[in-house]
Amino acid sequence: MLPLVPAPRHLTRVADAPGAPVAGDVVVELDPAIGAECYELTTAADAVLVRAGDDAGMLRARATLAQLALAADDGRYPAVRIVDGPRFAYRGFMLDVARHFHPPRTICEILDLMAELKLNHLHLHLSDDQGWRLAIDGRPELTGIGASTQCQGGAGPDGGGYLTREDYRRIQDHAASLAITVVPEIDVPGHTNAVLVSYPELAVDGVTPVPYEGAEVGFSQLDAANEETYRFWTEVVSQLAADTDGPYLHLGGDEALEMTERDFLTFLERAFAIVAATGKTPVAWHEAGRSDAIPAGAVGQYWNFVRPRTASEDRFGIDHADCAGGFPRQGGRLILSPSDAVYLDHREAEGLPGVAWAAGPTPLRASYEWEPSAVLPDVPDDAILGVEAALWTEYLGTREELLELMLPRLAAVAELAWSPAPHTPRRIEDIAPRLAELGRDWQRRGLPFTRSTEVDW
Repeated sequence: MLPLVPAPRHLTRVADAPGAPVAGDVVVELDPAIGAECYELTTAADAVLVRAGDDAGMLRARATLAQLALAADDGRYPAVRIVDGPRFAYRGFMLDVARHFHPPRTICEILDLMAELKLNHLHLHLSDDQGWRLAIDGRPELTGIGASTQCQGGAGPDGGGYLTREDYRRIQDHAASLAITVVPEIDVPGHTNAVLVSYPELAVDGVTPVPYEGAEVGFSQLDAANEETYRFWTEVVSQLAADTDGPYLHLGGDEALEMTERDFLTFLERAFAIVAATGKTPVAWHEAGRSDAIPAGAVGQYWNFVRPRTASEDRFGIDHADCAGGFPRQGGRLILSPSDAVYLDHREAEGLPGVAWAAGPTPLRASYEWEPSAVLPDVPDDAILGVEAALWTEYLGTREELLELMLPRLAAVAELAWSPAPHTPRRIEDIAPRLAELGRDWQRRGLPFTRSTEVDW
């Protein structure tokens, strides 16, 4: 079995033909008619032949070639013809750099791994109760105070850390070289304790909070009745929009559990409008779907379970499917990130690192054997923009901890997002032998990963 993850749309072995030399030429032809990110690849010749729909398609073909090289024999690729392209336009990974800060070198290494798996959006969670992680001109306290803490303490002599504008540019440039779009998130109106410590005038009743390094959620809120709140939001969004190459700007919108419904909806209406006025497409977690003022084309990100909790099942009385449906009902689309399948900070099994708040441990099988079109049955397929795995970092402070929880489950999610919808339900046995081959490569490269019991490593 060839070690191709994600599995290509069509693969044909070319009989009685030698494969092209791994060290030989690669002949590339661009043909827009093939489609965005799509490619055709032939290795049964003196040189590798690639026809790609665009530069991104060429890069996806090269990712396939790199995996084919793992199966090379006597310096030659397996002789194959591949016709391939993505199922979903948006295939993402979210990295939380707010709870624990992770530096640009780690983020760029993660971008490289994403490109190998044909993922094309990096969502950076840049703010939360425990820290603010991006320099904003004119708002020095955000990094002077807001960046000085991180979850569970352990901040270094310079505090938790943050990205300068130059760091953010460098990350985007590296992402662009891999045909990956960066999606920045500033989480409002909840998850804002680091903002309120920095600028207490934005707190309800002007009460100054204290720095927070715990792991609870839902207790903080911006003052929706204060015009200073919207002045602050406009300043942040204006710089972020100007500095961001991609079309999306994520405003959070989740777990503002102490806000009244009226204040929450008042804030969202204005926050959405401020983002839309920059020309960026607003993205928000699915609770924001309760608003009836979502701009056309906005994107919701669904994070509840593969089977959504109803209002009677949810401890806060939220009907998650109905909230998510608010986006397509108003002309938007959805990214699916069901927490019991693709939240990679969940441990794979008891006794392994990670949390287990969603539905207990999340084994590799759970990350692979779910079907996006079945999660929200009332949402039409064309309203699903894509799939995104997420890695929250309340307890993950090092590069090694990140990679160990990312791999191999990120590869499983990448296949679900790229490869065609199966005619029969996915089974872990379909991908396990290919992951085993990739695992041997990860091991040669010194990459930490979890040896899932469902794979014969």
